[in-house]
Amino acid sequence: MNTRVVIVGGGTAGWLTAGIIAAKHCSVESSGNPSIQQTEVVLVESPDVKNLGVGEGTWPTMRDTLRQIGISERTFLACCDASFKQASKFVGWLDGGHEHYYHPFMPPAGYGSVSMAQHWSATPKDLDFERWVSAQGTICEQNLAPKTPQMPEYAFALNYGYHLNAGKFVKMLHTHCVEKLGVQYIQGHVEHVLPAENGDISEIVLASGQHVAGNLFIDCSGFTAILIGKHYQVPFQSKQHILFNDTALALQVDHASEDVPIASCTVATAQKSGWIWDISLQSRRGIGHVFSSDFTDVEQAEEALFNYVQNDPNLASGQLTARKIKFTPGHRATFWHQNCVAIGVSAGFVEPLEATALVLIEKSAEWISEQLPRDRNAMTVLAKRFNQLTSQRWQEIIDFLKLHYVLTNRKDSEYWLAHQQAESIPQSLQEALALWHSQAPGVYETNQRFELFSSASKQYVLYGMGFHTAQEQSEQVRQKETSIVKRFRNETTHTTEKLLNVLPSNRQFLSGLNKV
Repeated sequence: MNTRVVIVGGGTAGWLTAGIIAAKHCSVESSGNPSIQQTEVVLVESPDVKNLGVGEGTWPTMRDTLRQIGISERTFLACCDASFKQASKFVGWLDGGHEHYYHPFMPPAGYGSVSMAQHWSATPKDLDFERWVSAQGTICEQNLAPKTPQMPEYAFALNYGYHLNAGKFVKMLHTHCVEKLGVQYIQGHVEHVLPAENGDISEIVLASGQHVAGNLFIDCSGFTAILIGKHYQVPFQSKQHILFNDTALALQVDHASEDVPIASCTVATAQKSGWIWDISLQSRRGIGHVFSSDFTDVEQAEEALFNYVQNDPNLASGQLTARKIKFTPGHRATFWHQNCVAIGVSAGFVEPLEATALVLIEKSAEWISEQLPRDRNAMTVLAKRFNQLTSQRWQEIIDFLKLHYVLTNRKDSEYWLAHQQAESIPQSLQEALALWHSQAPGVYETNQRFELFSSASKQYVLYGMGFHTAQEQSEQVRQKETSIVKRFRNETTHTTEKLLNVLPSNRQFLSGLNKV
């Protein structure tokens, strides 16, 4: 059976989804003859829709995605004004001052063989948890790259993702998908959806009168949600009672000069009613303030954002105008309905903390690509499984993002006080916190193969925010593991010293690419 996948909407979600599916099922280069392909991928894009452009940070998963769809890392870095991201740095989340902690992409030393977190909790706190178990925060403090120029593409000394220019990323994906992967591109407005007798979508009708038929329709139309929302009326479930932020102000600010450092992490700086993101690219920085309109107004948020920019000497001065983005944090009640599946903002959106938007696009598209239904009966089964998995992932995302707020000591605003109230904390997170008071998050905590956030990530946030885990290990176990812990501590110290001496700065690495 031939399968025709019709993706409605371009942007990052549409073109990533097209690339992931087409690379596996219908690459022109791999077959040599597109006419014999059993799978067609068609992307329909409105000419007037602008990319949201907020999700400029990725997880390390993006390296595998780019490699699988056949894009050179050098090409990507050059075309997308991209830089390396090794961690998220959280400033002022605990006490509201200049204190900070890192959530790096490298797991703690000894992860999977010994609980370094449990032992760290029992030691004098001469080092914060992240520096006790990892070199990556120290490397980020020095704005260093995660690799040397001699390393192969996508290889690393320290695990990394990227910061990227979303508009340039979409253009690169568009060209690659059409020219290399055989994706068919149609530009036009969707005016009507024609249903089949069984309730599926049979065709979409464009403003030009063109009919586009398909077996599987993927809604990547963003907040408009043309298929999943407007056509099928699948309800949207707000999570604003848990995650309060509903507005963002976004800026693009040039570097003050060509030699200022390029940060190797996303910086998230807490504010009285939200937080400011700061993402360094090769030529500029993407900076924005995400906040809750229930606790402040646009004028106050804009003032905090402009103060942040004006107080940074590494940023160019000049007249700035912030772009306002309104959203309701939450997701669809179901994500795959009939023969329509939503990916990206049409499926759901929460604040850009921890760069979950792009990774959920990647994971959803990969799952569909691997499980691409070949008949209608199979689709019903797969849709049920996709909905179960995606619902779990959204719950996991919401719990993990909320974790960043609930451990704060801040009493300086109603916003932070409200985050600490039990009624705003999901029951699943309350249960996890109760468990973590007696034992550190560990590899046996979950058996979910498709989890997004490992216990390592939870450790970094918990202990970065000063969480206390009681020590219930027996003396016999502690003594037995002491030599192992000492070995991993020594390895961390040695690795940190070595990498500080051999890694170039982010800017040096990226400037070198442009000279070749």
